[in-house]
Amino acid sequence: MTAEKLRIGYIPEHFSTPLHFAIKHFGLKADIKPFPTGTGALTASLKDDSIDVAIGLTEGFVADLGKTNAKQETPAYKLVGTYVESPLCWAISVGNKSSINSEDDLNAKRVGVSRIGSGSYVMSYVLADQKGWLEKSKSPFEVVPLGDFKALRDGVNARDKADFFMWEHFTTKKYYDNGELKRVGEIYTPWPSWMIAARDATDKKLEVMAEKLNQGVAWFREHQEESVEHITGTMEYSQEDANAWLKTVKFADNVRGVDSGVVEHTISILQKGGVLDDKNGGVKGMVAISRSERGH
Repeated sequence: MTAEKLRIGYIPEHFSTPLHFAIKHFGLKADIKPFPTGTGALTASLKDDSIDVAIGLTEGFVADLGKTNAKQETPAYKLVGTYVESPLCWAISVGNKSSINSEDDLNAKRVGVSRIGSGSYVMSYVLADQKGWLEKSKSPFEVVPLGDFKALRDGVNARDKADFFMWEHFTTKKYYDNGELKRVGEIYTPWPSWMIAARDATDKKLEVMAEKLNQGVAWFREHQEESVEHITGTMEYSQEDANAWLKTVKFADNVRGVDSGVVEHTISILQKGGVLDDKNGGVKGMVAISRSERGH
């Protein structure tokens, strides 16, 4: 990475607020690029050198790195930081005229995902594992890649595409309120939900980015009104939903480094869910900066 500014990929949802504050209030120099289709698109862009850094979902990064290592390929990126400590609530949605009314009706149905390897893809297998469906079939769903959030909503309302999909709760809630979607359940990630990945863990600009992000997180916590104003003013969230989300989310006090135990736990669950096998490369194949090595 030789450019003056880091090229940072992010998902344009409410979780991106501290990143915007790092730029607005603390002078983080970065070219930021939104990826509305999610973590699968972030990993692809890290691989083709379109971005230097990505802030995305833990399960998407770990699943992609594990599959890369299983092919005995050198990963184009590794994990360098922890962004959100709290789990993510994935809402399970069907079309507004669907006859599906509960999670138990989803076995052997068509699941819409943003991309193969994305969080929406991985979490469908976590759901199947929790329900015991993987004991009967390694392919409990027909997986249908559809693209971004709008494409997923359209997909479940067009009966020839998908039966259900999974997306973050607060992003989806508006579409329950307006009647476009029907909620049939929810599932929480059994791990801290967001991490930071980078192509070059030795780039000194990463240390500056971490410092500025830490400041952005602190500003987010200390200026709740501005946080709500940013979320409602730049994204499609109500003030009520933004305030409710603030009560549930916990950003990392220090984004530098990754807890190896969290990665091990994620790997074990993804193995159990059939997403990864035992050739996934383990923590060493995924983590470039651990919290025990990050310094202060």
